[in-house]
Amino acid sequence: MDTPEPHHIRPANQATWSPPMPEAAGFEHLVVETPGLRSHVAAMGEGDPVVLLHGFPQHWWQWREVAPVIAAEGHRVYCPDLRGAGWTVADDPRVERETRLRDLLALYDALGIERAHLLSHDMGAITAIQLTYDHPERVRAAVQLSVPPFFMSFSPRSMPGFRHLPAFIWHEPGASLRGTFSEAYVAHPLPEETIDAHLAPMALPAIDGAVRPLTRGMILREARRMAGGTYRRKRLTVPTLVVLGRKDRPWTEDLMARTCRKPERYADRLEFAYVDDAAHFITDDAPEAVARLALDWFARAA
Repeated sequence: MDTPEPHHIRPANQATWSPPMPEAAGFEHLVVETPGLRSHVAAMGEGDPVVLLHGFPQHWWQWREVAPVIAAEGHRVYCPDLRGAGWTVADDPRVERETRLRDLLALYDALGIERAHLLSHDMGAITAIQLTYDHPERVRAAVQLSVPPFFMSFSPRSMPGFRHLPAFIWHEPGASLRGTFSEAYVAHPLPEETIDAHLAPMALPAIDGAVRPLTRGMILREARRMAGGTYRRKRLTVPTLVVLGRKDRPWTEDLMARTCRKPERYADRLEFAYVDDAAHFITDDAPEAVARLALDWFARAA
């Protein structure tokens, strides 16, 4: 019988990290060691676990205004930096379609999380969706932000939703990602210092170098599965809320009605919610609304 790999969790001093971490009140910082990965996890609160999976090019700090609201309602909130992001260190730079999923399962085990609520955004939603389909026993209820259901049917009107991918597929080391936070993706211009905080880890060669592998190894492979109808042949059993900003083009209410007809054919329970005056980076545009929608869904669906 094989001996299981040991897991190690230790507290970390935020002030010692390089490049410096942005400030956010109330978090404790942990390093969780699993095979091949030393994950930085920001956590707060006590109670039933909620796992928050950040988007791209972001990290744990994305949840700075969301996590405290959720924690205040009696939850232990975990905000990991996923492989290729933030202050998490990986031994192997390669990324396959399910690499982050395996990382997340190992992190669950290391932290003693048997089952958790799940809140995800953007690229983090890919891993969240994989978890809900393949390991539904680990998820109580899920909320995905700024990403349509994977069982959606493709339409020419949905193509602008993927307009950002070529820049990531061909990303050159050192190339700026500031344009990711342009007015096309936010309802309100972000302060320069906020963009700086989101992009701080890109100063690390390993994080900058992960842009291509994440896009090619995970996003494009999952996109091909979506286009091929893989998720229209699966059944989503985890109660899932899809939250979109009304200014997040092209993911409008009208397009969702056209491409996600009769969601009950593909999911046991799936609902949509729309946030006014919010675009793709919805946790910057409307953090309070995101937190309240998530808490309401966790209470109703679980």
